[in-house]
Parts: sequence; C-alpha cells; structure tokens
Amino acid sequence: MSAVVKPRVRVPAGSHAVPMAGYLRGVPGSVVGLQAPRPVLRDRADNVRLAWRETNALADDATMNSGWIAGVLDQVIALMIGTELRLSAKPDLSMFGFDEKQTAAWARRAEMRYHIWSSQPYECDAGGRYTMGQIQAAAVRQWFATGEIVAEVPWVPRPGAEAATKISLLPSHWLSQTSDPFNRLFQGIRLDPHSLPVGYVFDTRDATGMMQTRERRARDRFGRPEIVHVFDGGARQVRGITPLAPALKVLRQFDQLADATLTAALIHAIFAATIESDYPTSDVMQALQDEDEVAGSGGELAGAFDAFLAQKVGWHEKVNIDLGRHGKIAHLLAGEHLKLQGSEHPNSTYEAFANFLLREIAACLGVMFEDMTGDFRGATYSSVRMGIAKKWPLMEYRRRHIPGRLATAGYQAWLEEEIDAGRMQLPGGIDAFVANRASITRCDWKGPPKPQADDVKAAKAHEIWSGLGVMTQEMICNDLGVDHEDVQEQLAREKANRERLGLPDPMMGQNGGPPLDDPADPADRPQGDA
Repeated sequence: MSAVVKPRVRVPAGSHAVPMAGYLRGVPGSVVGLQAPRPVLRDRADNVRLAWRETNALADDATMNSGWIAGVLDQVIALMIGTELRLSAKPDLSMFGFDEKQTAAWARRAEMRYHIWSSQPYECDAGGRYTMGQIQAAAVRQWFATGEIVAEVPWVPRPGAEAATKISLLPSHWLSQTSDPFNRLFQGIRLDPHSLPVGYVFDTRDATGMMQTRERRARDRFGRPEIVHVFDGGARQVRGITPLAPALKVLRQFDQLADATLTAALIHAIFAATIESDYPTSDVMQALQDEDEVAGSGGELAGAFDAFLAQKVGWHEKVNIDLGRHGKIAHLLAGEHLKLQGSEHPNSTYEAFANFLLREIAACLGVMFEDMTGDFRGATYSSVRMGIAKKWPLMEYRRRHIPGRLATAGYQAWLEEEIDAGRMQLPGGIDAFVANRASITRCDWKGPPKPQADDVKAAKAHEIWSGLGVMTQEMICNDLGVDHEDVQEQLAREKANRERLGLPDPMMGQNGGPPLDDPADPADRPQGDA
C-alpha cells in the first residue's frame, strides 16, 4: 500500500498566502480595479465631531443658494407643519380619579388654552416676533442645515401677557465644539454618568464683540426644560449633522454640470457664424456691410487682424452678437458660403444625467423626484400614489421627532406655568404636576394631511374601510388633517343652528333618508310616460 503524498503548493519567496473568505473578497483597497478610499470604522460621534463645521457650512450654504434645495425645504415644511402643529393632548389623569369624560374635557381645555398662547407672538416668542408655527418652521430649516435644533425656554414676564413662558430659537453653531472627556464634556454637551445631558456650553459674543463662553443647565431642579436640543442620530451620538451630508457631493456635481453646460453654450454662441471663402478677409467683411455701415467706418476697412481685434473689443463692450442689422440680407462674393452654427449644448444626454443626480438628492431629502422638480412626465396615478405611500411615513417620523419634540418641550413648560398660576385646574396643584409630568403632558402633534392623487378614490376607500369596521372617524380625520373632536363639535353646532332656522339636514340623503333633490312623497315624483 503506497503512502499518501500531501500536495505542495510552491509560494514565491517573500510572499505570504493569505486565505480569503467572507465579505469584501478581492484586491484590498480596490473596487472593480479602481482605487477606492479606505473608510475607518469608529463611533458616529467621532465622525460628526470631525466633519461638523465644514459639512454643516456647506449644507447651510446650499439651503440659501440652491434653488432646488430651498424649494424642497419650503415644500417639506408645508407638508410637515402647515400653518402650525396642532396639539392633541392625551393626558392620563386616572391617578386623580378622572374618568374618560372628565379627562377629555380637561384635555380640550388644555388644547384651547395652548392655541391661545402659541398663536400670539407676544405670548410665546421671547422676541415677540413669531408664532409657534413660524418657530417650528425655522427649526425645521435649521435642522436641515445643521442637523440639530437648539432653543431655550426663558421666563420672561411682560405687561399685557398672560404667560411668562417663552421660546427662543438659537443658532446651532452657538453650541460649543469644545470637548473635555475628563469632565464629561463632549462637543459642548455635559453629560452625567448615564450620558444624560445636564448642561450646554455656548460660545457667543458679548455687546463689544468679544467671544465669551457660558454654560446653561438643561433643566431646573423641578425638571422644567431650560435648553432644548433636538437631533436624530446613532448610538452615543451627542450632536447632530445635516441630513444633506450624503447629497452634498451630488449637489456639487449637479452645479458643475450646469455651469459646464452653460459655459459651453456661451462659447458656441460667441462663434455663431462662419464664412467659408478664399477671398481676403477685408473683402468678405465689406460684402457683409451695407453703404451706411461702410460710411460709418470712414469708408476704409482695417486690416484682417485689426478688424478681428476691433470686433472682439466691440463684443465685450456691448455683448451684442449679430451679423449686422436685423433682417439684413448680405450679398457675398461668388464661391462664398455663410454657415450659422447651432449650439450643441445641452446635448441629448444632459437631461438624463441631470435627472439622475436630482433623483439621488430627492432620495436623500426624503421627497419624490416629481415633487422636487415639478416634472410629472411619465408619472401615472399608481406611481404617484405609491410614491406618496412610501415617503409619507418618513414625513410623519420627522414631524414627530424633530419639530414635535421642540413643541412638546414648549408645551410642558407652558402647562407647568398654567397649573402653577391656577389657569388650569389639577388636583394637588403644581406639586402633583411635577410628580406626574410625563403622564399629564402626554400628547401628539398633528400636521397637514397626506397628499392624495385622487380625492374621490381616497374618499371611496375611507367609506369602504369605515363600512368594514376597521377604520374610525378619528383615523379618517387624521388622514384629512383635521381633529375629529373639532369636526364633531362643529357638526353639532351646525345641526343645532339648522334646527333653529328650520333647514333640512344635508346628511339625510347620505344616510338612508330621501335625497334632498327628490320629493319625499312618491306621489309627487314625476311619472314617466304610460
């Protein structure tokens, strides 16, 4: 029986056989033969810290100088906030012995009182300029530019104002980038041992223009918010960064494409016509001039080179490219051909490539390409409806976690003052509120309704779901962007007013009763021919 010989593989001297398995097999540092950057795996907080200033500066510039970005931001704000996020108070008052009816009445009064406060700039804004809706819109713009919202909740009593609780939005770059790990300070945020923010360090200028550093506590000793810091990030992240960051390169590429295309088109416009001729330039130029033009130049033609320079100087002075007077017919010499050159820019591939870049920007912003560009060519009812269905959950997520968190902080501080001042009654007063703050201030924020590609089909779908018993009136009202309690109360008021005036109920024709346009008595209905 012969011995089994182990196969040997000869390895060149100086080399090492590296086994390859798992992900990213292939040549290290290259993708399809192209050298690629080698990213470093590290905490997201470190990535944000290193890129915060430059990335947010570029994004902030884009929000001010890019028509695409500015237009999308206005559209997102209109869909996310509308005129203002509407409070939907959902307190749990069972610990005070409140039943469902009492809780609903307390919540309705809180909503009414809050709307009075939030709709008056003198009441809610520290500067007395903006309503809460305007503050929320400015906060969303700031979040797109810097990835975070920074605001303070100062106590500002003023004559003629009911509430002293105010909101003041602060620029994000005022929050310091200083870090001191030994004192648990990370990018201007001071954390406790559980990573809870307890203080914020600001770098601001005083009245003389000198930089000063001051620290503000996050909450007072009763838990009332003093500084509101809102961002959306990853694990252990302490500062936000603009959601435009992944699209900044693409946005720059689109600007370069547009600038290069415009430059090429202008170059072609400068050389708009050429003449093919074997005759001297002076003879050709004289053939293009009429008697008045020849007389205006003294009847003398300059040399070929001087005429060329004179024409260039004249073009730069007047930027008026033409071939003489409008509508003039030039008589050329025999054998000469005048050719008008058409611009070849933008070429046939420009629109396709530009739309490709815009699609990536739209995907990063969380909007549909058609909404961003206004170009609905090729879009169908089904595609638009599917696009809305896919993008709308992201809009709702951002509404709740970006401007909604700012609004909730303001609502908590305002409600605390209302209860302390006795304008909102609560068993146990302010002490009970402080002990049960989370349960009492539980709330939701409603904005504009989800866009519908076809209102009739949407209404039919609501009717079907409601008939099957799987959709309530509150859910339908939420889709329409209205509060169901407001709708029901308004319907009750309108019904009472119709009964007082002796008007018919328009709902009768829709709920099984005789239609308004048909006589109630069958004998009064028009009869057909016998």
